[in-house]
Amino acid sequence: MKLTKKGHACVRLEKDGQTLVIDPGAFSEHDAAAEADAILVTHEHADHFNEARLRVALEANPEAQVWTLTSVAGQISAAFPGRVHTVGEGDTFTAAGFEIEVHGQLHAVIHPDIPRITNVGYVVDNTVFHPGDALTVPPGRRLDTLLLPVHAPWNKLSEVLDYIRAVAPRRAVDIHDALLSDLAPQIYGRMLGPEGPGIGSTEHLRLTPGETLSL
Repeated sequence: MKLTKKGHACVRLEKDGQTLVIDPGAFSEHDAAAEADAILVTHEHADHFNEARLRVALEANPEAQVWTLTSVAGQISAAFPGRVHTVGEGDTFTAAGFEIEVHGQLHAVIHPDIPRITNVGYVVDNTVFHPGDALTVPPGRRLDTLLLPVHAPWNKLSEVLDYIRAVAPRRAVDIHDALLSDLAPQIYGRMLGPEGPGIGSTEHLRLTPGETLSL
Protein backbone atom coordinates (compact mmCIF):
# COMPACT_ATOMS: atom_id res chain seq x y z
CA MET A 1 0.00 0.00 0.00
CA LYS A 2 1.29 3.47 -0.92
CA LEU A 3 0.38 6.56 1.09
CA THR A 4 0.62 10.00 -0.49
CA LYS A 5 0.34 13.08 1.71
CA LYS A 6 -1.91 15.73 0.22
CA GLY A 7 -2.63 19.20 1.51
CA HIS A 8 -3.69 19.61 5.14
CA ALA A 9 -5.72 16.61 6.38
CA CYS A 10 -6.00 14.73 3.07
CA VAL A 11 -4.19 11.51 2.15
CA ARG A 12 -4.38 9.15 -0.84
CA LEU A 13 -3.91 5.41 -0.36
CA GLU A 14 -3.22 3.15 -3.34
CA LYS A 15 -3.28 -0.65 -3.49
CA ASP A 16 -3.82 -3.18 -6.30
CA GLY A 17 -4.72 -0.47 -8.78
CA GLN A 18 -7.37 1.11 -6.52
CA THR A 19 -7.26 4.54 -4.89
CA LEU A 20 -8.84 5.61 -1.59
CA VAL A 21 -8.88 9.30 -0.61
CA ILE A 22 -9.62 10.59 2.89
CA ASP A 23 -10.77 14.16 3.64
CA PRO A 24 -10.20 16.11 0.41
CA GLY A 25 -11.19 19.44 1.92
CA ALA A 26 -10.86 23.11 1.03
CA PHE A 27 -7.25 23.33 2.23
CA SER A 28 -6.20 20.40 0.02
CA GLU A 29 -5.31 20.49 -3.66
CA HIS A 30 -8.17 21.06 -6.12
CA ASP A 31 -7.50 17.63 -7.64
CA ALA A 32 -6.97 15.79 -4.32
CA ALA A 33 -9.95 13.49 -4.97
CA ALA A 34 -9.33 13.09 -8.70
CA GLU A 35 -9.48 9.51 -10.00
CA ALA A 36 -10.46 8.19 -6.57
CA ASP A 37 -12.36 4.90 -6.46
CA ALA A 38 -13.53 5.55 -2.90
CA ILE A 39 -13.65 8.66 -0.71
CA LEU A 40 -13.97 8.78 3.08
CA VAL A 41 -14.93 11.96 4.93
CA THR A 42 -14.52 12.29 8.69
CA HIS A 43 -16.81 15.29 9.31
CA GLU A 44 -18.47 18.35 7.82
CA HIS A 45 -15.89 21.11 8.44
CA ALA A 46 -14.71 22.74 5.24
CA ASP A 47 -11.07 21.80 5.67
CA HIS A 48 -12.15 18.13 5.53
CA PHE A 49 -15.24 18.23 3.31
CA ASN A 50 -15.55 20.26 0.12
CA GLU A 51 -18.80 19.51 -1.67
CA ALA A 52 -17.67 20.86 -5.05
CA ARG A 53 -14.55 18.70 -5.13
CA LEU A 54 -16.48 15.58 -4.18
CA ARG A 55 -19.03 16.25 -6.89
CA VAL A 56 -16.29 16.65 -9.51
CA ALA A 57 -14.66 13.38 -8.45
CA LEU A 58 -17.96 11.46 -8.44
CA GLU A 59 -19.02 12.86 -11.80
CA ALA A 60 -15.64 12.01 -13.35
CA ASN A 61 -15.77 8.39 -12.15
CA PRO A 62 -19.28 6.88 -12.21
CA GLU A 63 -18.03 3.95 -10.11
CA ALA A 64 -16.61 6.08 -7.29
CA GLN A 65 -18.40 5.99 -3.94
CA VAL A 66 -18.33 7.95 -0.69
CA TRP A 67 -18.54 6.79 2.93
CA THR A 68 -19.18 9.42 5.58
CA LEU A 69 -21.42 10.48 8.45
CA THR A 70 -24.99 11.72 8.19
CA SER A 71 -24.26 15.46 8.18
CA VAL A 72 -22.09 15.13 5.07
CA ALA A 73 -24.09 12.42 3.31
CA GLY A 74 -27.21 14.56 3.47
CA GLN A 75 -25.55 17.25 1.36
CA ILE A 76 -24.58 15.04 -1.59
CA SER A 77 -26.55 11.77 -1.48
CA ALA A 78 -29.52 13.03 -3.53
CA ALA A 79 -27.27 13.85 -6.48
CA PHE A 80 -25.59 10.42 -6.44
CA PRO A 81 -28.20 7.76 -5.53
CA GLY A 82 -26.73 4.59 -4.10
CA ARG A 83 -23.18 5.94 -4.10
CA VAL A 84 -23.07 7.78 -0.76
CA HIS A 85 -23.04 5.59 2.34
CA THR A 86 -23.65 6.70 5.93
CA VAL A 87 -21.44 5.19 8.63
CA GLY A 88 -20.89 5.48 12.37
CA GLU A 89 -18.72 4.12 15.16
CA GLY A 90 -18.34 0.36 15.08
CA ASP A 91 -19.21 -0.05 11.40
CA THR A 92 -17.00 -2.07 9.06
CA PHE A 93 -17.09 -2.10 5.28
CA THR A 94 -15.00 -2.62 2.16
CA ALA A 95 -14.22 0.38 -0.06
CA ALA A 96 -12.28 -0.09 -3.31
CA GLY A 97 -10.68 -3.23 -1.93
CA PHE A 98 -9.66 -1.61 1.38
CA GLU A 99 -11.07 -2.96 4.65
CA ILE A 100 -12.37 -0.09 6.80
CA GLU A 101 -13.30 0.17 10.48
CA VAL A 102 -15.04 3.24 11.91
CA HIS A 103 -13.99 4.61 15.30
CA GLY A 104 -15.01 7.75 17.18
CA GLN A 105 -18.17 9.80 17.66
CA LEU A 106 -17.50 13.48 18.39
CA HIS A 107 -15.25 16.27 17.22
CA ALA A 108 -12.71 17.43 19.79
CA VAL A 109 -13.72 20.38 21.98
CA ILE A 110 -12.80 23.69 20.35
CA HIS A 111 -14.37 25.78 23.14
CA PRO A 112 -17.07 24.90 25.68
CA ASP A 113 -19.38 27.48 24.05
CA ILE A 114 -19.11 25.84 20.62
CA PRO A 115 -21.39 22.82 20.16
CA ARG A 116 -19.57 19.61 19.27
CA ILE A 117 -20.38 17.97 15.96
CA THR A 118 -20.05 14.34 14.92
CA ASN A 119 -16.63 13.12 13.81
CA VAL A 120 -15.52 9.63 12.85
CA GLY A 121 -12.09 8.15 12.18
CA TYR A 122 -11.14 5.34 9.82
CA VAL A 123 -8.78 2.41 10.29
CA VAL A 124 -7.71 1.20 6.84
CA ASP A 125 -6.58 -2.42 6.36
CA ASN A 126 -5.83 -2.68 10.08
CA THR A 127 -2.76 -0.56 9.34
CA VAL A 128 -3.50 3.17 9.01
CA PHE A 129 -5.73 5.35 11.21
CA HIS A 130 -7.08 8.76 10.22
CA PRO A 131 -8.85 10.21 13.29
CA GLY A 132 -10.30 13.33 11.68
CA ASP A 133 -10.61 16.12 14.25
CA ALA A 134 -10.39 14.06 17.41
CA LEU A 135 -7.80 12.17 19.43
CA THR A 136 -9.59 8.83 19.27
CA VAL A 137 -7.65 5.73 20.34
CA PRO A 138 -8.72 2.64 18.34
CA PRO A 139 -8.97 -0.24 20.79
CA GLY A 140 -7.33 -3.62 20.74
CA ARG A 141 -4.35 -3.34 18.42
CA ARG A 142 -1.07 -1.63 17.70
CA LEU A 143 -1.30 0.28 14.45
CA ASP A 144 1.49 0.64 11.95
CA THR A 145 0.68 4.25 11.00
CA LEU A 146 -1.19 6.99 12.84
CA LEU A 147 -2.10 10.06 10.79
CA LEU A 148 -1.40 12.68 13.43
CA PRO A 149 -3.30 16.01 13.64
CA VAL A 150 -0.41 18.23 14.69
CA HIS A 151 -2.12 21.64 14.71
CA ALA A 152 -5.72 22.78 15.14
CA PRO A 153 -7.82 25.25 17.16
CA TRP A 154 -8.78 22.30 19.35
CA ASN A 155 -5.39 20.87 20.35
CA LYS A 156 -2.04 21.69 21.90
CA LEU A 157 1.36 20.04 21.64
CA SER A 158 1.19 18.24 24.98
CA GLU A 159 -2.06 16.57 23.87
CA VAL A 160 -0.49 15.53 20.57
CA LEU A 161 2.44 13.96 22.40
CA ASP A 162 0.17 12.12 24.84
CA TYR A 163 -1.97 10.93 21.92
CA ILE A 164 1.01 9.28 20.28
CA ARG A 165 1.85 7.62 23.58
CA ALA A 166 -1.73 6.36 23.96
CA VAL A 167 -1.99 4.91 20.44
CA ALA A 168 1.67 3.77 20.38
CA PRO A 169 1.86 3.30 16.59
CA ARG A 170 5.02 2.20 14.83
CA ARG A 171 5.04 5.55 13.02
CA ALA A 172 3.16 8.84 13.24
CA VAL A 173 2.77 10.90 10.06
CA ASP A 174 1.74 14.55 10.35
CA ILE A 175 -1.58 15.77 8.95
CA HIS A 176 -3.78 18.79 9.73
CA ASP A 177 -0.85 21.13 9.21
CA ALA A 178 -1.98 23.76 6.68
CA LEU A 179 -2.13 26.55 9.25
CA LEU A 180 1.48 26.07 10.35
CA SER A 181 4.31 28.27 9.12
CA ASP A 182 7.55 26.77 7.82
CA LEU A 183 9.11 27.46 11.21
CA ALA A 184 6.68 25.28 13.17
CA PRO A 185 8.32 21.88 12.48
CA GLN A 186 11.50 23.15 14.09
CA ILE A 187 9.59 23.31 17.37
CA TYR A 188 7.06 20.47 17.31
CA GLY A 189 9.40 18.22 15.32
CA ARG A 190 11.99 18.54 18.06
CA MET A 191 9.40 17.99 20.79
CA LEU A 192 8.14 14.83 19.08
CA GLY A 193 11.64 13.62 18.25
CA PRO A 194 14.57 12.23 20.26
CA GLU A 195 15.19 15.60 21.97
CA GLY A 196 11.64 15.80 23.31
CA PRO A 197 9.91 14.21 26.31
CA GLY A 198 9.60 10.91 24.48
CA ILE A 199 7.03 9.03 22.41
CA GLY A 200 8.33 5.53 23.01
CA SER A 201 9.39 3.57 19.96
CA THR A 202 7.17 5.54 17.55
CA GLU A 203 8.87 7.04 14.52
CA HIS A 204 7.66 10.57 13.78
CA LEU A 205 7.52 11.64 10.12
CA ARG A 206 6.56 14.81 8.32
CA LEU A 207 5.75 14.45 4.61
CA THR A 208 5.39 17.41 2.28
CA PRO A 209 2.32 17.43 0.02
CA GLY A 210 2.89 15.00 -2.83
CA GLU A 211 5.48 12.97 -0.93
CA THR A 212 4.80 9.24 -0.69
CA LEU A 213 5.47 6.46 1.79
CA SER A 214 5.32 2.70 1.29
CA LEU A 215 3.44 0.91 4.08
